Amino acid sequence: MLKMKRITETFDMRVFTDSGDYFGDIEESILTQSKVFGWRVKATKNSFLSKVLGSAKGVIVPHQLVKAIGDIMIINKSAVPNYNPDDEE
Repeated sequence: MLKMKRITETFDMRVFTDSGDYFGDIEESILTQSKVFGWRVKATKNSFLSKVLGSAKGVIVPHQLVKAIGDIMIINKSAVPNYNPDDEE
């Protein structure tokens, strides 16, 4: 059964990758006419995005990369920017 969810219920929702990594929190939805185009995910403390982006505030994840929305949002790991921990100084 398909469950409907209001967009307002997704704000500040936690986002995880399909491999289980904490990605960030939903900050905003991007709409085109009556469809969801993408999601702006903010980098929060201890999230994967804060490690990868440094001083940037977040990223936009296209809706096609969202796998599921419920109590949390699960996104495809191809939305994750390339990260190599050896590049850190």
